[in-house]
Amino acid sequence: MTSVHPPPTSGRELSNPPTDGISNLRFSNHSDHLLVSSWDKTVRLYDASANVLRGEFKHGGAVLDCCFHDDSSGFSASSDHNVRRLVFNYGKEDILGRHDAPVRCIEYSYAAGQVITGSWDKTLKCWDPRGASGQERTLVGTYPQPERVYSLSLVGNRLVVATAGRHVNVYDLRNMSQPEQRRESSLKYQTRCVRCYPNGTGYALSSVEGRVAMEFFDLSEASQAKKYAFKCHRKSEAGRDIVYPVNAMAFHPVYGTFATGGCDGFVNVWDGNNKKRLYQYSKYPTSIAALSFSRDGRLLAVASSYTFEEGDKPHEPDAIFVRSVNEIEVKPKPKVYPNPPA
Repeated sequence: MTSVHPPPTSGRELSNPPTDGISNLRFSNHSDHLLVSSWDKTVRLYDASANVLRGEFKHGGAVLDCCFHDDSSGFSASSDHNVRRLVFNYGKEDILGRHDAPVRCIEYSYAAGQVITGSWDKTLKCWDPRGASGQERTLVGTYPQPERVYSLSLVGNRLVVATAGRHVNVYDLRNMSQPEQRRESSLKYQTRCVRCYPNGTGYALSSVEGRVAMEFFDLSEASQAKKYAFKCHRKSEAGRDIVYPVNAMAFHPVYGTFATGGCDGFVNVWDGNNKKRLYQYSKYPTSIAALSFSRDGRLLAVASSYTFEEGDKPHEPDAIFVRSVNEIEVKPKPKVYPNPPA
């Protein structure tokens, strides 16, 4: 007799969610704290395990990204052009500096001790948060980009910048004077998200047209022969392919497998090395706007939040789900070789 498992739930829904679209969420590197930025002009800090809202910061415009500095402070990128430092314990904030247009992405580099921001003003800026407040004391450098910055990702001293127009620039943070590599996306449509592999050998890039490309930094022929792209977040209806944007990606910190989230409301887990889908979670109420694994890979935070890909229409409320991750969902399956004949 087979045992009947109840269908897996979406995970635990966090109370006090943002009241408008969720732009990003990230787990801390030190705890199960979760930082969330939203179009409702807030950055919220949750204890994801305890399901408690620990703090909230209100900005002058929609907040398009956020990241941790350490467990007691973080940074935010806002459509009001400002880059802010947030100190959670004291509920205080200060402005590190500003761009000339909305700030779309923000990352903190532990390797360089710098904050890196990307903006729709077509620049990348690096900031030293140890400087006193005020742009003239914190700005390390401004680096022009070919187009508006859409997504950033860091691994060690490498920085990958994805912009409008399908440009991808790869930098070494120790020498920002020019990109180490200037590339074009191998996908034909607009880039949504770029995420570096945890082992530092390359990056995954997703597009609005239901595809993900797996790329490698090493320009040797052997390494470039390993790159590939695959279709995902699609469905066939009445003989027609319906294709959804892939908004979010997150790598598992232990196994190097990765999750993708799309406007179809699904989260899929992939083994990039073996080119296999490992798992699909049951459908979420609306588009997946952001994903993040906790530092030990035991939790996955999912932002179920309509991303207005079909314009303004009635939609499910914005919600954050935190799910416990089972090893079977994220661990690569060993390759099975046929037994040789005796």
